[in-house]
Amino acid sequence: MSVPTTVHAAARLDHVTKAYGDNRVLDSIDLTIAPGEFVAVLGPSGTGKTTLLRLLNGFEQPDAGDILVPPRVTTVYQEPRLVPAHRVARNVILGQRRTKAHREAALAALSEVGLERHARSWPATLSGGEAQRVALARALVRDPQLLLLDEPFAALDALTRLKMHDLLDRLRARHRPAVLLVTHDIDEAIRLADRIVMLRSGSVAIDVRVDVEHPRTITDPRVVELRERLLAELGIVPASTPPVPTKENP
Repeated sequence: MSVPTTVHAAARLDHVTKAYGDNRVLDSIDLTIAPGEFVAVLGPSGTGKTTLLRLLNGFEQPDAGDILVPPRVTTVYQEPRLVPAHRVARNVILGQRRTKAHREAALAALSEVGLERHARSWPATLSGGEAQRVALARALVRDPQLLLLDEPFAALDALTRLKMHDLLDRLRARHRPAVLLVTHDIDEAIRLADRIVMLRSGSVAIDVRVDVEHPRTITDPRVVELRERLLAELGIVPASTPPVPTKENP
């Protein structure tokens, strides 16, 4: 069941279970996201990350437990999902009335993401990073209380992805929605999130706060320690970890 949240949480899952046939994807998980908090969700494929997003979006209902969400929830996906037949500004306010106020809101949102000059461009003329910035503008123009991010930067090249991280940081500081980011990228999660949750076998394996001030650097000892902990949880030995000495290899 999905109902509006209380003022004390932007979103909450209470003992939520979801199964597809005999496959229990989420197994009685609890998760609370505070207003303005940025939570990143990690985990191998098949651990319930996408199902979690679909439940919060209201696309599916849990088999057991309660899901509490705010009235305004928006999502940015890995694909920008722009409508080719509409110009960029129209894509930002897609589904809304074509009033002067909405057009002005679209231009203001595009200005926030640095694309005001592309307001009358067609989506096909945009780069991948520009298209994702339009998708962010479209999500934020609706003033969400909860912003869901479904691996939105996974298809971008490394440099563009870093620029998008910086942009998201600025937009988040300005708008202050609660954010839930699903990602496979540990470095992305550490760079952006206030908290990192790792799912394993449908349950929460790790729920850790990232107590490192922004901007974060990969050489910060606290970042290195957290990264190695998360990698170990995934069964990956960090490349920087020296081999364990043996009698044959002292």
